Amino acid sequence: MESNLPQQTAGRLAPADPVSLAGRARGLELTVVVPTFNEAANVQPLIRKLDAALQGVEWQAIFVDDDSPDGTAGVVKAIAAHDSRIECLHRIGRRGLAGAVIEGALASAAPFVAVIDGDMQHDERLLPRMLEALREGRADLVIGSRYVGGTDADASALGTTREAGSRFANWLGQKVLRAPLTDPMSGFFMLRRELIEQVAPKLDTAGFKVLFDIFACQDKPPRFIELPYQFRAREAGTSKLDKAVVLQYLGLLTAKLTRDTISPRFLMFALVGASGVIVHLAILRALLHVGFAGAQTAAAVGAMTSNYLLNNTVTYRDRRKRGFGLLTGYVKFVVLCSVPLAANVAVATMVYERGPAWWVAGIAGAVVAAAWNYVTTSKAVW
Repeated sequence: MESNLPQQTAGRLAPADPVSLAGRARGLELTVVVPTFNEAANVQPLIRKLDAALQGVEWQAIFVDDDSPDGTAGVVKAIAAHDSRIECLHRIGRRGLAGAVIEGALASAAPFVAVIDGDMQHDERLLPRMLEALREGRADLVIGSRYVGGTDADASALGTTREAGSRFANWLGQKVLRAPLTDPMSGFFMLRRELIEQVAPKLDTAGFKVLFDIFACQDKPPRFIELPYQFRAREAGTSKLDKAVVLQYLGLLTAKLTRDTISPRFLMFALVGASGVIVHLAILRALLHVGFAGAQTAAAVGAMTSNYLLNNTVTYRDRRKRGFGLLTGYVKFVVLCSVPLAANVAVATMVYERGPAWWVAGIAGAVVAAAWNYVTTSKAVW
């Protein structure tokens, strides 16, 4: 099938026909949101694939880039300068797939919005069938599923461990949503734009599983269809999935189980704080011979350091500090957490002197500072 994408000349795309651009400006039907981070090598191949798949559709693609070090935003902008269908939403100081998807969808004026990864592991040839189902009113949400209709995620594409983890995550998601989705963790879907607009304020911008969140936040379950596709191997770049993403997903599940009474970020902060208690007690036990007050002070500082590094990696992954910012953030974190440090040590010492075990006293002191630390560091550090 012949592509309508302007031909590339000397490494850049040639200007498009102004008449055709005017035609595209009318009747926009579909926005394809592509969240990216370090996907420069995949941008142009993906656009060509979208162009071939969406013949006859008035579409646009919004690449939402989280300030990729590899220059992904620059590549998109160079193409957008000559192709009115392509836009770049370049985010500074904000990271996270969910937030990128939400911002891209809210920037759309099309009645239908699709979400597809920038790594070309999703099959863009499924997009016309998704759009047809929405046009005909058979569904409000169409999901590309790796596990429906006899298809199966290719272990060579996912990796054996990641595939097993994906299946377990899907099982947990089904239990929370109470809906028979085979792939609630899918990052490949299309929906009516108003479906995301009406729940946007409730969505967690820091997570990765935005489809799950969109589905869970609806007042009533949306009508959905799942269409099978084969998950491809990544062509360039590296996967962004790691253990921190898994922890964020578990936090999202907990938030939905509690009807958002507990926010995913607070839960992550609390879990990190719990690990800090272990660090605190380990240091306290090791230094008891120097005296309790001194040991408690050293343990508090050690726990603060551990908490800062873990929170930077997991809790505030979307605002993660690096380089010199990591150091200045640590100084702010220690200063803020030191405000209740005197109360921490005083309470712990008082409890210790009254006779309970040393570890009870240590925990008592640590708990005193927890609420203060969460409120102040979330505002001032991240």
